[in-house]
Amino acid sequence: MAGGQGDRPRIEAAGGVVLRPGPAGTTQVLVVHREHYRDWSLPKGKLERGESAKDAARREVLEETGVRCRVGRRLPSTHYEHQGRPKRVRWWAMSVLEDHGHTPDEEVREVRWVDVAVAGDLLTYATDRSTLDAALTED
Repeated sequence: MAGGQGDRPRIEAAGGVVLRPGPAGTTQVLVVHREHYRDWSLPKGKLERGESAKDAARREVLEETGVRCRVGRRLPSTHYEHQGRPKRVRWWAMSVLEDHGHTPDEEVREVRWVDVAVAGDLLTYATDRSTLDAALTED
């Protein structure tokens, strides 16, 4: 993987900002609660060997939420340190094709649709809040 610091290669990940119409003309975003990190986040995860970032984003959203999505426009990547290693997450805006529901597991305890007006108060990380803002901004 490209772009490491010394012998600590960069972690490559991808995710999606899944939006849907809410009640009374609002917009909702799909968020996940990860028990291990005790956080609320946007669905994302590491790329598998040989997998494209776009395919990883689609797969991770489905695995973490039970929602199969149409991948839309590319959003800005986020960069941060995770356990002493640089990490890049590539993001896409997504829309719902099918919602199969989510059964809580060790990775994702809860999946919740949240009105975008209050999502910023729930999301744990500033990088997720800025990614949501980017998804809500028209090109």
